[in-house]
Amino acid sequence: MLFRIESDSIGEKQVPKSAYYGVQTLRAAENFKITGLTIHPQFIIALAEVKKAAAITNMSVGLLEKRIGNAIIDACNEIIEGKLHEHFITDPIQGGAGTSMNMNANEVIANRAIEILGGEKGDYSIVHPNDHVNMGQSTNDVIPTSGKITSAKLLNALLEKLVQLYQVLKKKSEEFDYVIKMGRTQMQDAVPIRLGQEFNAYSKAIKRDINRIKATSQNLLSVNMGGTAIGTGINADDRYVKNIALELRKVTGLQITQAEDLIDGTQNLDCYVEVSSTLKTCAVNLSKMANDFRLLSSGPRCGFGEINLPAKQNGSSIMPGKVNPVIPEVVSQVAFNVIGNDVTITMAAEAGQLELNAFEPVLFYKLFQSIDTIKNGVDTFINNCIKDITANDKRCKELVYNSVGIITAICPHVGYKKAAEIAKKAIKTNRAVTEIALEEGVLTKEELDTILDVYNMTIPGISGEELIKNKLLKLA
Repeated sequence: MLFRIESDSIGEKQVPKSAYYGVQTLRAAENFKITGLTIHPQFIIALAEVKKAAAITNMSVGLLEKRIGNAIIDACNEIIEGKLHEHFITDPIQGGAGTSMNMNANEVIANRAIEILGGEKGDYSIVHPNDHVNMGQSTNDVIPTSGKITSAKLLNALLEKLVQLYQVLKKKSEEFDYVIKMGRTQMQDAVPIRLGQEFNAYSKAIKRDINRIKATSQNLLSVNMGGTAIGTGINADDRYVKNIALELRKVTGLQITQAEDLIDGTQNLDCYVEVSSTLKTCAVNLSKMANDFRLLSSGPRCGFGEINLPAKQNGSSIMPGKVNPVIPEVVSQVAFNVIGNDVTITMAAEAGQLELNAFEPVLFYKLFQSIDTIKNGVDTFINNCIKDITANDKRCKELVYNSVGIITAICPHVGYKKAAEIAKKAIKTNRAVTEIALEEGVLTKEELDTILDVYNMTIPGISGEELIKNKLLKLA
C-alpha cells in the first residue's frame, strides 16, 4: 500500500494515500479501539452540515476565500449525500471531548476540497483542516452542536414511528371493543373489561410518550455554535458568531437558535438527560405493553389464551410446534438497553467539570443507540406483532362467565359479607356465582341478568340500581 507522510505536534505518521483522513484521525483510531464501531452516519452528516454552515458564514463576512470556501462546501455536500463515510474511522467512545471526531471531519473535508481544487490529498497549503475547515470553531461547539442536530433528526424519525404505533393501537381498540374479557389486578381475577379498553389504554400511554419526546426535543435546537472553546467565542469573528446559527438553520432545515448564554450551552448537558429520561419512560411503557401481550397470549391451551399473536418463527429446537412471543420479547430487551443507556447518559452529563464536559462521546453513542433501537423496536412491534393480533373471543367469554370476579357487581345489592360468602362457595364448589345467588334467593333472575350484564360492567358511571330501574321502566 502506498503512503503519504503527515506530521502533527507529536510527530510524523504514515497515512494511506487513498485515505481522506489524516494523521490526527489515524492516531485516534489507534488510541481508541473500544467498541469496534464507528460514529453514527447521521452524526457524520451533522458534522458536515456544521462545517458547511461555518464555511458559508465565514465567506459571507469576508474571512474565507471564496475559492476555498466553495470547495469546502462541495466536499461537505458530498458527505451529506452519503459519500466518504468510510473515511470516518474513529470509535464513538473516545477521549478528548470529541476532538478526534472533529479532526476526522476537518481532515476528510480538507482533503476532498484539495482534490476539488486540483491538488493531492495531504497538501494542506491548499486547504488546511484547522485554518480553513475549522475556522472560527472549536471541538467544544462543533461536537455539541452536531450531537444536537443528530439527536433532533433521529427523534423526528422516532416520533413518526410512535405516531404509527399510536394509530395501530387505536385501530385495534376499535376492532376489539366488543370483546369482553376478565380484568386482572395483581395477576388475580378482578372485574370484566373490554379488550378494546385495554388497547385504548396502551394508545394513551404512547400518546403521552409522543408529547413528552416532542417537548424535550425542542431544547436540542438551542446550540452553542460560536462559543468556540468555553463559550466566550475566542478566535471567532463577531460577525461570524452572530450569523452562524442562522446559516445552520438553513443548512439543516431545523429551527435552530443560538443559545442565549454560550457558556451555559458549553458547560451543561442537562438537555440530553431530559431527552433520555423521556426515552426511558417510553421504553418502560413499551415493555409493559409487551409483557401484557405475552401474558394475554400465553398458552395456547394452558395459559390465558385471550389473544393470538402472529406466528413469526419456530420457538424451540426440541419442542415441535412451539411458537414463542419473540417480538414482545425483543421489545422488552430494547427497553432494558435503553434504561441502561439512560444511566450512562446521566453519569456522563454529571461528570463534566467547570467549562466543558469531556464525556459527550459516550453520551452521544448511547443516546443515538437508544433512539435508533426504540425506533426499530417499535417498527417490528407494529409490523410483526400488533397489526395482526387477533382476539380469542370464545376463550375470553369462558373466563369471564366462569370467574368469581363478577361478584363485585352484586356487592351494592347484597352487601360485602354476603357477596364474599357466595364467592367462597362458588370457588369451593366450582359453581357459577349466579347459580348460588339464585339458590340462596338474594336476587331474582331478572335482577342478576341486569346487574351481571358484563358489557354494562365495563361502562364507567352506570350502577346496577340504575340498570334495574331503567329495565323496569322499559318493561312497564
